[in-house]
Amino acid sequence: MHALILTIHIIVCLMLIGLVLIQHGKGADAGAAFGGGAGGGASGSLFGSRGSASFLSRSSALLAAVFFATSLTLAYFSVDRPEKATSVTESVPTEQTQEQTPADLPELP
Repeated sequence: MHALILTIHIIVCLMLIGLVLIQHGKGADAGAAFGGGAGGGASGSLFGSRGSASFLSRSSALLAAVFFATSLTLAYFSVDRPEKATSVTESVPTEQTQEQTPADLPELP
């Protein structure tokens, strides 16, 4: 189970990195409006005029949610749980210590 979730986590991580690198920054729209760039005015022809930004941002939000869920699941599985739940006071070793009496102390000059 742990290996399956770890595999999904790594795949989602790589997909999320790819989606973030594909997306345009907010400053890229200003250059495309004046005819700059390789595509000119055809930058949004596949998904519509604003469809590509919406599709990529929704996809990255979905992948981020899956990444967050797999991170929490991996953290949950990585905790070592004792077989029997004990309190903190029961786990502390109890040693009987004797109090030193003035007779046990060395004499001072």
